[in-house]
Amino acid sequence: MSIKIKPNCLTGTVSAPPSKSMTHRHLITSALAEGVSLLKNPLHSDDTSATVKGLRKLGIKTSDEGGNWEIQGGTLTPPGSIIDCTESGTTMRLLIGLCSLLDRPCTLSGAPSLIQRPNKPLLDALEQLGVQTQSDAGHPPITVTGKMTGGYANIPGDVSSQFISSILLAAPYAEVPVELRITTQLESKPYVKMTLDAMRKSGIKVECSKSLELFYVPNGRYSPLMSKIEGDWSSAAYMLASGAVAGKIHVDNLDLASSQADKEIIRILDEMGAYIKIKGKRVTAEKSKLGSLDTDLSDCPDLFPIVACLCSVAEGTSRLTGLSRLRIKESDRLAAMMEGLQRMGIEIAGDDDSVRITGGLPHGAVIDPYNDHRIAMSFAVLSQVAKGESTIMNPECVSKSYPDFWDDLRQIGAKIR
Repeated sequence: MSIKIKPNCLTGTVSAPPSKSMTHRHLITSALAEGVSLLKNPLHSDDTSATVKGLRKLGIKTSDEGGNWEIQGGTLTPPGSIIDCTESGTTMRLLIGLCSLLDRPCTLSGAPSLIQRPNKPLLDALEQLGVQTQSDAGHPPITVTGKMTGGYANIPGDVSSQFISSILLAAPYAEVPVELRITTQLESKPYVKMTLDAMRKSGIKVECSKSLELFYVPNGRYSPLMSKIEGDWSSAAYMLASGAVAGKIHVDNLDLASSQADKEIIRILDEMGAYIKIKGKRVTAEKSKLGSLDTDLSDCPDLFPIVACLCSVAEGTSRLTGLSRLRIKESDRLAAMMEGLQRMGIEIAGDDDSVRITGGLPHGAVIDPYNDHRIAMSFAVLSQVAKGESTIMNPECVSKSYPDFWDDLRQIGAKIR
């Protein structure tokens, strides 16, 4: 399946969908809390559904109450079969942490794209905490046998922040407190801060150094939670970028006090000269003459595809760095973006950690997003200002994080068929 997009002026208002990252984290703390938790306005997507199904495999009862999720937590049981995490790396990594609390083997696997993603640093750290693991050099299928005893563990911080989050979320239930030391520079720090926020809301306070190099997690128990999931800055970035290049878009349901990494889109748009207005929980972006950008995306790598598209229509040459981990996302995100931009006539060159993009006038092209939701959505935005018609293959991949993306884009005036 594919869709065709013609450029158009976009105007209107959309509401940011619920945060995928926070939905995952609150699902985990609610599963461990003894009692009933209610997550209001969670994100219903392929990835979060994979986590819900995984929790059910682990004996956690969940129900959908008018779009809200009710979770009966407190009693994990070993699964009777392999936990299928489909294509969700977050699901696999956070559930590995949960499985480390059980004294019987739990095996996790997933789709071909997930099997290629690394997990060895997480497994090595869990083994330091008394957990037994089996895998193909860290690749799924992965078998985990606990119970986590606790104590001291070292883990690198430059592969995936999800490894740190996995251990932190499970650590209160170890037999003794856990001290986790980060041995290399921690990238995507805001995602770890989101984990700490989620834990604090459920009654567990982690002691950590100011630089987030050392964490001390005391023994404790999560409390049941009743919480409304905040809006997703990652998804909002596509709509705000649409306004900055093609019209005037208001995005509601955004919290400026959020710890989400992709709130950085506000700073990036501002630095590029875009008109941005913030009023309460509404952010407005209006078509502007954009200038070049020189920025490090190591703390917000998910923004790379949409920021690269913004740079492709900005005046001058932009430089984006901190991109090394993009080759182990849903796709080789760095290669996929370079290929797509070149197909649209944009000059882009780079290495494993950086790219240089010279702005120009993109032309319509056929884009293969390689089943990567962020690639598909980014090129859908760029297609609004391209000369001629563009085709996005496999558009349904956006259901991984933003199932209503195409409906929202049509709502603000996009010509899609």
